[in-house]
Amino acid sequence: MTLNEYLSYIILPVLGIAVLLIVYRFIKGPSMADKIIALDVLITTGIGIIGVYSITHGRSTFLDTALILALIAFLSTVAFSYYLEKRNRKK
Repeated sequence: MTLNEYLSYIILPVLGIAVLLIVYRFIKGPSMADKIIALDVLITTGIGIIGVYSITHGRSTFLDTALILALIAFLSTVAFSYYLEKRNRKK
């Protein structure tokens, strides 16, 4: 089995199932923190999908997009965490 077949037939379906489970957690998450973590994991899984697509199609330009998406996801998670911390201190 070649690398492209392995990525296409094993890794992408696993990532697809992970996306479905993460979206379920995002919708059903009981608290705001659960939803924020689910959104962060969803973006991370999307970065994995972009990486697999980049490898299978031989285009390294998509890795730049994945890197920018990772930076935005990190900053948004820090901002949401800061917001939740400030909100909990006021109570």
